[in-house]
Amino acid sequence: MDKKLAYLYIIIGASFWGIIGVFVTRLYELGFTPTQVVSIRALAAAFFLIVYASYKNRKLLQINASDSKYFIGTGIVSIVFFNLCMFNAIQETSVSIAAILLYTAPAFVTIFSRIWFHESLTPRKISALLITFVGCSFVIGIFPNTSDSISLYGFVLGLGSGFFYALYSIFGKFALKKYDSLTVTVYTFIFAAVAITPFSGLTSVLPLFANTEVWLYILGLGFLSTMLAYILYTKGLTAVESSRASIIATVEPVIAALSSFLLFHETLNSWQYLGIIMVIAAVIIVQEPTNKNLRNTLVSNQSN
Repeated sequence: MDKKLAYLYIIIGASFWGIIGVFVTRLYELGFTPTQVVSIRALAAAFFLIVYASYKNRKLLQINASDSKYFIGTGIVSIVFFNLCMFNAIQETSVSIAAILLYTAPAFVTIFSRIWFHESLTPRKISALLITFVGCSFVIGIFPNTSDSISLYGFVLGLGSGFFYALYSIFGKFALKKYDSLTVTVYTFIFAAVAITPFSGLTSVLPLFANTEVWLYILGLGFLSTMLAYILYTKGLTAVESSRASIIATVEPVIAALSSFLLFHETLNSWQYLGIIMVIAAVIIVQEPTNKNLRNTLVSNQSN
């Protein structure tokens, strides 16, 4: 594949992730709760991914029952809690702030890799961690203290989304040793849907599904911002290194900030924009050309 085309696939895929906040916010406005939106995303994504995997190769849907433990990790421990934190953060703060706090995930992966896999903390990694910390303090308004500061609850939710998303790389590492990345993604969302739907209360809002507009946002959430984003990003990875792809994917929070400004008139102060730039810079800095650790697993199998 031509590299320019591969870059375009990655940019489009990451951009679809970046506009997820649009669909989430619109569903909130129509009467859904964050938990219900998480359930809707998991159900819609599972449906579209199953259809796609069946069309591509039905064998991709075959797994051993004993391997369910991997997908309990990726689907329930990671994706369910990651989405709950992120979608609640969008409601508590804003689309752009929630998106940039999610980008603390690479910093968490670096920490996890040190604790569980004894990977060395190089000067590059330490610098990235410090820049992420300072950048986040600007984004949330702790330093300098401004009137635009977000709540502690919103901050914890945002960090939680990065934390639980980072855990996907830990569980995904083991699953990917046995299964194709598409298989892992399909069963991640199947397990997520099975886990969250019974507790979502979707049956109490069934009349809302009579609204055609709801289905348009569900299509955007499950098809555009999940399945299609994953397919395009993964296709781009066939011709681009994971580390370089992750740098290109930093277009995601930029698109999130731009869409929230254009559609919802969300604005940030200059310190918050500086914080966004610093967090994105940290993601770029932490990429080491020879590094083949879990961070590449996180990026190459992104299900945001």
